[in-house]
Amino acid sequence: MELIEIDRAQAVPVVVPRVRRLDASVAPAFKQAVLQVLGEDRRLVLDLSGVDFLDSSGLGALVSILKALGTQGSLAVCGATGSVLSLFKLTRMDKVFPICSDRSEALARVGA
Repeated sequence: MELIEIDRAQAVPVVVPRVRRLDASVAPAFKQAVLQVLGEDRRLVLDLSGVDFLDSSGLGALVSILKALGTQGSLAVCGATGSVLSLFKLTRMDKVFPICSDRSEALARVGA
């Protein structure tokens, strides 16, 4: 089963997890799949609208992806709701990751 779907309709790839739970059981494979998407451009949008649950392992995978982008890269998150959005706020990761309300806002945020 593919863990991610990539929408390349815009200049920046939009990664959509194909799992409802981004937890310890899928986080390492998810991180590797996303890192393979990164190209020369180093910009990425992560659409979490289909994710119902995110734990510390999933959040750790997102931090690793952000680090892999480096200082020249940019990442924006969109579609985070409910407990996923709550986890970003509780851990103050909403200060680290730009959290956007929709995909178009996220694409604008990364400069697409």
